[in-house]
Amino acid sequence: MKIATYNVNSIRKRIGILHKWLRQHNPDIMCLQETKVQDHEFPLQAFSDLPYVINFCGEKSYNGVAIFSRAAPETVAFGFEDGELPEDSTRLVRVVVNDIMIINSYVPQGFAIDSPKYAYKLRWFQRLKRYFSRVVSPGQSVIWCGDMNVAPDPVDVHSPEKHLKHVCFHEEVRRAYQETVSWGFEDVFRHHFPHRQQFTFWDYRRPGALEANRGWRIDHILVTPPLLPHSHAVEVDVQPRRAECPSDHTVLCAEFSL
Repeated sequence: MKIATYNVNSIRKRIGILHKWLRQHNPDIMCLQETKVQDHEFPLQAFSDLPYVINFCGEKSYNGVAIFSRAAPETVAFGFEDGELPEDSTRLVRVVVNDIMIINSYVPQGFAIDSPKYAYKLRWFQRLKRYFSRVVSPGQSVIWCGDMNVAPDPVDVHSPEKHLKHVCFHEEVRRAYQETVSWGFEDVFRHHFPHRQQFTFWDYRRPGALEANRGWRIDHILVTPPLLPHSHAVEVDVQPRRAECPSDHTVLCAEFSL
């Protein structure tokens, strides 16, 4: 089984890049974040020639999640479904495909350390851990992936000493993320490459960031213990970031012998 995650930063702007990648790499599952499109405007027709069932929930100009799956999901659910507000149905989706639960999340970025959006980000991780406990158990086969907006370790960001107060690298947010991960997940990339520096995001606002490899590893694929022994490959494909009119993220892909 091959699963990929990609923050497209507007699916309508990235149709060509995404379609080409799906056609060339044939993943069983593709999880998207920041689709930035209302449901009635989702470009289903652009992918109608590909063998995917597409489940999505979006809004105008912001957020939005989608899962492309070769097999029709047995279960589809959006948002936290915990009675709290906001429901965040455009940031969180889970499906069950062939008895494997896939959870796709677009974690809030946080804006600034002194912003209410940062406090919300910290609470989001706490809420997410409660969500995991409510819908599944670590003994089940679960894949959690998406744009987590956290670089977990110094190796996951260029010039870490310059970013200690950044909302995606602050000690507090890394601790919140690790606390959520500790529910029962393992980072597939770090399982295969314990020390490699490899990024998934290069900021548009930093000229030459991609060429100089000044990036961040903030997109992740994590799995519960039953799936980890089946993980046999993981790759960051930089080519979508090098394409014309790219997202500021690129594709992270993992393969499992299932």
